Amino acid sequence: GTKFGCGVAECGACTVHIDGQPVPSCIVPLADAEGRSVTTIEGLSQDGSHPVQRAWAELEVPQCGYCQCGQIMSAVALLAQNPKPSEADIDKAMSGNLCRCGTYLRIRAAIHRAAELV
Repeated sequence: GTKFGCGVAECGACTVHIDGQPVPSCIVPLADAEGRSVTTIEGLSQDGSHPVQRAWAELEVPQCGYCQCGQIMSAVALLAQNPKPSEADIDKAMSGNLCRCGTYLRIRAAIHRAAELV
C-alpha cells in the first residue's frame, strides 16, 4: 500500500490521486481531502491487473519495492493525461519520485510497456 517516505513531499513514495491528480499524501491535511475523490494504489485494481501494474510485474521493476506504489501512481496519472509519453514527458512526470535502488531504466521501460497495454 501507500508508503510514508519523507514527510516533506520530496520522495514520492506516498503519492496518491486526488481528483485524478498525483499528490504527495504526506502533506495533504485530511480536511483538504474531504469531499474529493482519493485513489490509492489499492484502488487501481483488485488483483493487480491495471496495465501499469501488469507492465511493472512483466518487466520486474521493483527491487526493494518501497517506492513503487508512488511510482505506479505517478505513471498512471501520466498515461491518463498522455497515452504516448516521450522520454521528456516521463522525466517530467516522474521527477517527484525517488528510487534508492536506481530502477529508473526499468521504470521508464515499464511506462512505455504500459502505454502499449492501455
